[in-house]
Parts: sequence; C-alpha cells; structure tokens
Amino acid sequence: MKESKNWNGKHIAISRVDSIGDVLLTLPVTAWLKEQFPTCRITFFCKNYTAPIVKYYAAIDDIVKVDDLFTLPKSEQADAIESLNIDVVVHVFPQKELAKVFKKAKVPMRIGTSHRIFHLNTCNVRPNFTRKNSPLHESQLNFELLRPFGLSEIPTFEQVNAYTSQFVSEKQELPEEFQGLLDKKYIILHPKSQGSAREWPMEKYTKLAQELIVKGYDVVFTGTEGEGKLFRKEIPKDVMCHDSTGKLSIDQLIWLIKNASGLVACSTGPLHIAGFLNTKAIGLFSPRIPIHPGRWRPLGKQSLALVFDEDCPKCKAKKECNCISDISVKTVLQKISD
Repeated sequence: MKESKNWNGKHIAISRVDSIGDVLLTLPVTAWLKEQFPTCRITFFCKNYTAPIVKYYAAIDDIVKVDDLFTLPKSEQADAIESLNIDVVVHVFPQKELAKVFKKAKVPMRIGTSHRIFHLNTCNVRPNFTRKNSPLHESQLNFELLRPFGLSEIPTFEQVNAYTSQFVSEKQELPEEFQGLLDKKYIILHPKSQGSAREWPMEKYTKLAQELIVKGYDVVFTGTEGEGKLFRKEIPKDVMCHDSTGKLSIDQLIWLIKNASGLVACSTGPLHIAGFLNTKAIGLFSPRIPIHPGRWRPLGKQSLALVFDEDCPKCKAKKECNCISDISVKTVLQKISD
C-alpha cells in the first residue's frame, strides 16, 4: 500500500453509488478527511436520487451524479472525469464500470477493496479487509479504505457519531395537506424497505398508528408510490393519520423527518436520515449476522435499535427466521414515549 502524504490542496473523490442508508453511513469519512486535510477538495460520486442527501453534508464540496455521467457517450465519460483534475478516488462501493472510467481518466491514485477481482485491473491501492463477519458498524468499516491517507486506527462508534453534526437540512415547502403537521407532534412510520431489510408486519404498524392516535400523536406513513400501493388499504382511516406515500420529494421527506417527534422503520434509508437529523429514530432489526443492529443501527444521538431476542437460536444458526415480527407494539410504543 502506498505511503500517506499531505493531501491539503488535493482533490479527493469518494464514490458511493448505492442506496440512501449506505450513502449516509459513508459521509463521515469525508468529515474525517476534512479534519486531517482542511484545504482538500472533496467531490462525492453518487446516484442521482441520493444527491439531495449528499448536498446537505458540510464536508462535501461538489457532487457528481453518476447516472448523468453514464448518459454521456463512452468516449466522453473518462474525459469528463479527467477534466475534474482528481488526485485520488476512493471506491467505497465497488462498481466495475465506474472503476474502469476512473482508470481510463488516469486518476493517479485509485483505492478499492482487494476483495473485488475487477479492482486488480482498475485500482492501484487495494486495502485488504472484510465486512461480512466484522464486529464493526458499517460506518466504521468504511474508514478501512482511508488507511492510505494515514489513518492508523478506526474511529470508535461514538467518534463517527459525532460527524452527524455536519448534516444540516434546509426548510422546505411541504404539500398543502401536510403543512399543518409542522405545528403538531407527529410520528413517522415507514413500513417498507424496497427489499433491503427484514420488515416488521404491516398489521403491527397499523396497530401502532392506532395506539399513537389515542395518545394524541398525528401519524404519517411514508414511502414511495409503489410501496404505498402495497399497504395503503391498511392505513387507519382517521383524520390524525396521513398517507404521504409518493407525495414527497427527498428534500421534503428530510424536512418532514426533521420536524417529527420520532420515526419507526426497519433498516432502511429514512431511519438513517432520522438518525443524522437527531430525530428519535427507532429501528426494528433482526439479530442475524450480517444484518444485525451492530452493523446497521442508525447513527445519531437519539437513535436506538430493537430486536426481539438478541440470542435468537435460529438467527445464530443462520437458519430462516422472522423473529423481527415478534417485536411487540407495546415495546415500540414505550420507546416512543421514553
């Protein structure tokens, strides 16, 4: 592995081209880089739909939307990157085609995990570490790729957590039907995960919503239009219960979460947004490795993760298990009230 050097004044690219939660848990590495090298420039390469998340993070100077990059003719993609005069790229999420473009653009230092065969040809610095069975949180594991910058010790979870303070949202105009919520106390329920996590049963979200209404909370169900079609019929019919599925932009969702009294979800993007905003984030998890909360719980000072049984024998044996369904509505309600 190459020796570290002074990266002040250099242009560093961070590439994370997957989902919202993964992107959020990558942002702290940029804050660490700015702490070590205050005059470095950081450009974040991400998917178009996560760009509204990235723009709120103070350590990042510029964003490149990879979907837009790949709409260019192949002959122009490397030229577009070369024009940015990037000194080093860190491929936090391995993506074969993007790695090829960075190599073609002759970026001098290209960092990527040694556990991807295509990095043998596309990356010239390949840290060797594994994520799957590590006891570290996902946000900590991302720091393994900063070893070439002189990082000698992975930050603690608490140290990484402090970097959430650099995420600062901006006021948004919500659709008219939701504007009045900002003057009330409300809880957000986000039942689905687009298949990225084990999910709590919808009937329990319905029951939780009913109990919250009794306690005087408004309740807002969030999700995409497609997700709304899956559970919309099960949302309680009550003036204090609101269906926002498919009606909010990412920016509006962030502002809605910012002003909420809390959010309940499984391991998915909005849960991590709530964590970064210091909104009470209650995550519902399976204890199974590698999807357990030790790896994926949300960052944030008001975040917590619930499992039904930390020592679930089926999960420990890596057998098919859905013990997340056994987390009670009463338990979740108590955590909201705490």
